[in-house]
Amino acid sequence: MSAYRINYAGKSDRTLWDEYVRKHVNASLFHLFGWGDVIRSTYGHATYYLTLVACEAGGDASQQCTEAGMNSGGGILGVLPVVHLKHAIFGSSLVSLPFLDGGGILADSREAEECLLAEVIRLGRKTGVRTIELRHERLLESCEDTNIAALCPIDPRKRLQVATRSNKVGMRLNLPESPDMLMKSFKSKLRSQINRTLNAGFDSRIGGLELLEDFYKVFLVNMRDLGSPVHSVKLMQNSLAAFAEDSRIVVVYRLKEPVAAALVVGFGNVLRNPWASSLRKYASLAPNMLLYLRVLEYACERGYKVFDFGRSTPSEGTYRFKEQWGAVPAPLFWHYISLDGQAPDPEGRGKGRFEMAVRYWQKLPLVVTKIIGPSIRKYISL
Repeated sequence: MSAYRINYAGKSDRTLWDEYVRKHVNASLFHLFGWGDVIRSTYGHATYYLTLVACEAGGDASQQCTEAGMNSGGGILGVLPVVHLKHAIFGSSLVSLPFLDGGGILADSREAEECLLAEVIRLGRKTGVRTIELRHERLLESCEDTNIAALCPIDPRKRLQVATRSNKVGMRLNLPESPDMLMKSFKSKLRSQINRTLNAGFDSRIGGLELLEDFYKVFLVNMRDLGSPVHSVKLMQNSLAAFAEDSRIVVVYRLKEPVAAALVVGFGNVLRNPWASSLRKYASLAPNMLLYLRVLEYACERGYKVFDFGRSTPSEGTYRFKEQWGAVPAPLFWHYISLDGQAPDPEGRGKGRFEMAVRYWQKLPLVVTKIIGPSIRKYISL
């Protein structure tokens, strides 16, 4: 590819970036420019939005490429949003994108993919990170070990190491045209479960920022019970602000107490569910059944064609819960590139220590997890 330039997009480039994303057949919600603002304003992480731009033909093409910006030439050929997570204990990495199910390279051709891949590796060396993590909804052949070695020759003592993690799947449900058709599409066993929940004395609301406090009450308790440091409430607040027209909060109440909640964001014909929680003490009454019924009804009313329940591990509990709604698995491919010559470790050799930390975290008072949780969670890319 002879006439191109790698540009690091700024705020003034947001419109052009999002226009490219919205027109691309392989784009997802997580490619939108706004996520960089959300993560940076919430946690202060450095963000790099790489853009491959075509240059005008004629004259000295290489000079034009050097001077070109996103507003010049033939337009955008590919994009790659990246966030730098840097911590003395948790390590240093470039991730596309942390805290979300997707991101990664979005490009018009294999050649454009390789240009962006080579650039993010250069950025990784410049910033001194140990690993690069690219989250895709399709297998990116450009990330194969032999291809990367050819793209980016390096001291053989620090040869690039590559691994792909594909043990997680997204769970997607094709939606009917109306809420009435939705209920009829469910199997009788699921309809029976939903009807029991409808008769259990729950109420529900759909809204925006006015429901964030109730959402976070549920989210905070659930994350503590799972043994996970909780995200800052600002992450959800900033997400609602960045995608105000396409995001909603759904909350289920029992006697005015919030007991289940979800934050959903739409892009194109797909409604996604980045964050959802329910209280374990009400599990026998299954408030999450009403929660997802209301979410799916909302999706149908707004004309979405697909609902993405989020990632799961096949055969585990959350997978089976989503499967009963009719959702089918869609493969996820998370590519890891190690820059320090060590083999990537997607599964984590410190799993035993992690499980011990989970048990300790579950015993902490809720107020403690609320205070210190976000300062830890900001460095955990999952």
